[in-house]
Amino acid sequence: MSTDKILLDHGSGGKASHSLISDLLVPEFENPILAQLNDSAVFDIEGKRLAFSTDTYVVDPIFFPGGNIGDLAVNGTVNDLAMCGATPLYLSVGLIIEEGFPTADLKRVLRAMKDAAKKADVLIVTGDTKVVPSGAADKIFINTSGVGFVPEGINISGHNARPGDKVIISGTIADHGITVLTQREGMTFESQIESDTAPLNHMVGKMIAASDQIHALRDPTRGGVGTSLNEIATQSNVGIKIYEESLPIRDEVVGICELLGFDPLYVGNEGKLLAFVGPDHAEKVLETIKAAEYGKDASIIGEVVTDSPGKVFMKTRIGGTRIVDMLTGEQIPRIC
Repeated sequence: MSTDKILLDHGSGGKASHSLISDLLVPEFENPILAQLNDSAVFDIEGKRLAFSTDTYVVDPIFFPGGNIGDLAVNGTVNDLAMCGATPLYLSVGLIIEEGFPTADLKRVLRAMKDAAKKADVLIVTGDTKVVPSGAADKIFINTSGVGFVPEGINISGHNARPGDKVIISGTIADHGITVLTQREGMTFESQIESDTAPLNHMVGKMIAASDQIHALRDPTRGGVGTSLNEIATQSNVGIKIYEESLPIRDEVVGICELLGFDPLYVGNEGKLLAFVGPDHAEKVLETIKAAEYGKDASIIGEVVTDSPGKVFMKTRIGGTRIVDMLTGEQIPRIC
């Protein structure tokens, strides 16, 4: 890292976040499991493959159209487990609550967590609660950790994208980040947009049942689709080519991004996945996603190529080529 202090940029999911992880965190805890740097750690215990993941949620505001910090926390960890092909089973919940936080709001958050866990078919089995003085936190922060079982024969990893793979996005991008931003800033528009927060484990289960050619999965949260594609390109040492005209984006989201100067490729999502699938199975997997509850707007947006390893580039609507780098700077802080 080039700075002697932690900045908001270090939490963006982009270049600064990756520098913080690779330069400071990973060297301190280095081990073969951590070195994989996937959404979940995968390891064997007595012949069984397990996945383990953890995440902390500090979204502001805590209530927004389409969800709140409670279901966001459950769905986020469920999805991180699912991105390695695991069946999520059990979650823990850690609450950091600011003194003075309304009990009614806490109940609303907890009910959302309960409903989200039920929808994802996971159990919240342990947890912890801390209360800090007023001003020492911002309303409520939530940590969720989860464990899941990885079925035999499943080897889905950010390291496994292959030349020829098709890249699928499971639906419209940038919905969550733009929803949170507009709510935070008190902006109103004629068309209501909502967060896409949702559990994707059931969709992933159907995808795996339909094809044995799913090589990599990633949920493009902080840093958005652009950063997630760069992560996969780097991990797998491949090039990735995407097509601007194939990206599914709601018109109202495009309009807000243009108004505010944001690139939707770098705006976070909380209920979408990227799938890297062998070319012969891509259409089959696409149809499986479209038939699932949260996949009706899915699209093939690109492919893995042999040239430009570690790089992502986009064919624009006007026929040009644009480099899609990892996010630099903090576009929208505290979206998850």
